[in-house]
Amino acid sequence: MQLQLPKAELHLHIEGTLEPELAFELAARNAVVLPHSTTEELRRAYLFEDLQSFLDLYYALMAVLCTEDDFDRLADAYLARAAAQGVRHAEIFFDPQAHTARGVGIGTVIEGLARALDRSEERHGISTQLIMCFLRDQSAESALETLEAAKPYLHRIAAVGLDSAEVGHPPSKFREVYEAAAALGLRRVAHAGEEGPPAYIWEALDILGVERVDHGLRSMEDPALVKRLVRDRVPLTLCPLSNVRLRAIDILEEHPLREMMDAGLLVTVNSDDPAYFGGYVGDTFHAVHEALGLGQEQLRELARNSFLAAFLDHDEQRREAYLAEVDAYVF
Repeated sequence: MQLQLPKAELHLHIEGTLEPELAFELAARNAVVLPHSTTEELRRAYLFEDLQSFLDLYYALMAVLCTEDDFDRLADAYLARAAAQGVRHAEIFFDPQAHTARGVGIGTVIEGLARALDRSEERHGISTQLIMCFLRDQSAESALETLEAAKPYLHRIAAVGLDSAEVGHPPSKFREVYEAAAALGLRRVAHAGEEGPPAYIWEALDILGVERVDHGLRSMEDPALVKRLVRDRVPLTLCPLSNVRLRAIDILEEHPLREMMDAGLLVTVNSDDPAYFGGYVGDTFHAVHEALGLGQEQLRELARNSFLAAFLDHDEQRREAYLAEVDAYVF
């Protein structure tokens, strides 16, 4: 039943929703040769040693995304799956540099995604926002160029984020582009503390000025950081199934989610890259319920947190309506 609990998804990479069946369909349409010959073979490749081994396949499969129609199709497929698992609001990451680097224009990406998002409420009952992420393993100059290229489309973009390989690429590397994004009125989030140390979370807060920390898994290693996050009510967008698949945690039963809730952290549960990590957000709620023994009211708290952490400041009436749905939900 917890699959249908009303919730917001705040940590979702749209490229990570590319299911093998759609990948092969788009590959055939766009004359792209995939590194695997069947959907079954491709699914078997989704057993990753670490973040980098995942990213290698992730970027290879992006080659099938070429046209506005492709991005529209990708986003619409995600929204349909999300609606079936209780999602009422989705703040969706996309990686423009991964597409522009292979010759796909940033306008093609944004306008294609926006087509699906524009009809999402009518078709799927999901309100949406778009978050443009910078690839941290690319240069800071490339991030600045990407922000400049996105200026004609800022009416489509709610926030900027920071993702991809974390270790060796501290948040401080992107100080300038985050200052520029803030000056443009964009909200700010960043991946930190997934594989990287708690120091990266401090940098994301103090140097980038982020309002949410994506992952923040290693926060509990630093009691002073936990105190700061609790004091300032900084949301963490945890992705438990992702953490297991990418070997940040050996088994789901060892995930610190319960301890983080008990410490007073404002944590949310999300799917990250669900086509690769074994489940969408409703599946993730079910998995943590089973593995960690979370009760119904703890699941309700996670759902409430997702709406409290959402960038809905411009529409508090909508936020209150979503929270009322959570409170009224009968398991």
